[in-house]
Amino acid sequence: MAKTRRQITEDLKLVDIVIELLDARIPISSQNPDIAKITKNKKKLIVLNKCDLANEIQNKKWIEYFQEKGIPAVLTDSNSGKGIQDCIKRIEKIMNSELKLQAEKGRIGRKIRAMILGIPNVGKSSFINRISKRTTAGVGNKPGVTKQKQWIRINENIELLDTPGVLWPKFESQEVALHLAFTGTIKEDILQRIEIAYELVKFLLSNERKLLCERYKLDEKYIEETLNQEQAENINIYEIMLEIGRKRGCIISGGNIDEEKTARIILDEFKNGKLGKITIEKC
Repeated sequence: MAKTRRQITEDLKLVDIVIELLDARIPISSQNPDIAKITKNKKKLIVLNKCDLANEIQNKKWIEYFQEKGIPAVLTDSNSGKGIQDCIKRIEKIMNSELKLQAEKGRIGRKIRAMILGIPNVGKSSFINRISKRTTAGVGNKPGVTKQKQWIRINENIELLDTPGVLWPKFESQEVALHLAFTGTIKEDILQRIEIAYELVKFLLSNERKLLCERYKLDEKYIEETLNQEQAENINIYEIMLEIGRKRGCIISGGNIDEEKTARIILDEFKNGKLGKITIEKC
């Protein structure tokens, strides 16, 4: 991490603006606090990526949240290309006054130089490919990877530095760790898959029960009765999780439910937006 921070700090001297990519479903948990510290003297644009997987009302609220903090923000979906042109226009707008000042000093035609930062799995490589119209981005997901610096032409006004290191997420709390696990930033070998799926089902029961019931054909009366059973809450929620497995045919010998397979289905379908547009961190 220390080596990565040094690399980014050095590269920042070469750029005018930092584009920070966040996961629109978890805008706070997907922020690495180090990025704010390292880039505090640079112009910045927040990009809420994967907006297609997040709740549209919450997307707008998060845009307003960052703008109230004085940080411009845009919504993007790097897979479809949605919002990419808005991002380019916003970069040019942010840098407009600076470029006019440079022009007055005789530095006409100077290009805007940008850097993209973000933790793994926020879609940085896909974003770079979209904004630069490339098919493959030479961006590594290993901290401290040093590469020969190269500039990618975005348009006639903007160049992108293709060498930022990767700052890994910081687990400030168990809640942050779970949010990162729900969205696939933390691999399941760090937190147990079954436990993560259980916590996700618990979250969905409290916040997105209708979507959960619709996806897995669960009767809301059944949910209510199960949650109100006179036993520990965790057992009630676990029963509902097993019912999802039963509905999906995750049955093994003896009529038991394959917990691992059930957990994988729930997590994969959430990550891929099969349960609907869900924002975990509400604004």
